Amino acid sequence: MGAVAYAPKVVTIWEGFKEYFRRHDFEFDYILYSNYERQVEAQFDGSIALAWNSPLAWVRADRMARARGQQVHALAMRDSDRDLASVLVTRSEAAGGAGTLHALAGKTIGFGAIDSPQAHLIPLDHLRQNGMLAGRDFTSRRFDVLGGKHGDHIGGERDAALALMAGEIDAAWMIDSNHMAFSREGVLPAGATRIVARTANYDHCNFTISPGAPEAVVARFGALLLAMSWDDPQVRPLLELEGLKAWLPGRTSGYDALIRAVDDERFYDQEGRILVADYRY
Repeated sequence: MGAVAYAPKVVTIWEGFKEYFRRHDFEFDYILYSNYERQVEAQFDGSIALAWNSPLAWVRADRMARARGQQVHALAMRDSDRDLASVLVTRSEAAGGAGTLHALAGKTIGFGAIDSPQAHLIPLDHLRQNGMLAGRDFTSRRFDVLGGKHGDHIGGERDAALALMAGEIDAAWMIDSNHMAFSREGVLPAGATRIVARTANYDHCNFTISPGAPEAVVARFGALLLAMSWDDPQVRPLLELEGLKAWLPGRTSGYDALIRAVDDERFYDQEGRILVADYRY
């Protein structure tokens, strides 16, 4: 299996999962990649049978597979990967002048990293669907952190929130869970901000099965994964680190807005080639 090393805890998580699988007589190993682009490419050279992919990595893997006459499949995802949303936040004091989405016309809006689905690509799609284009209706300021990590774990969202509170930008996009986390941390003090827009719900990460992966082995992996229990004292700390309470079967119905944004922003072409010029990973 492939996973991206976006934080030191990734090693703890997958070493723990490795022991879990071993206790169930299933030999499992993982390879850590520095970025999702390399990981997706490894799905097509026989290196890994499956990958723990971001939603953007799923879009690329799916396009690369289709271009080759192959298929990739979403095996499983976290309960916390389903039905998420991103929010556009302004300072409360600015509510009179920027309290609605269209009141932000001509102002500066902050985004996360260039490859962040939740804080850049999907928010741009939401604005576009509401008739607002970067460079025409507002100024875009991106906070690029951890290029190639596809917005994991925070991906510039905290920096955008800090810039908002410092008055450097007029609004900032972030996933709703980070909005709550930043409020708890004091990055966004209580009562200091308000939400002026919210995207439609979307899904996040999934285990993507590589083309040609051995079906019986992958099925066994999936069965053991879905059997992980929050009530198991050996498993629960790992689930907490990975941010879930239960694994669920994978689905791809929650990626439509991201797919549309990938096309509109010319991030990947239909064969999965990287098009965006200033992407560094």
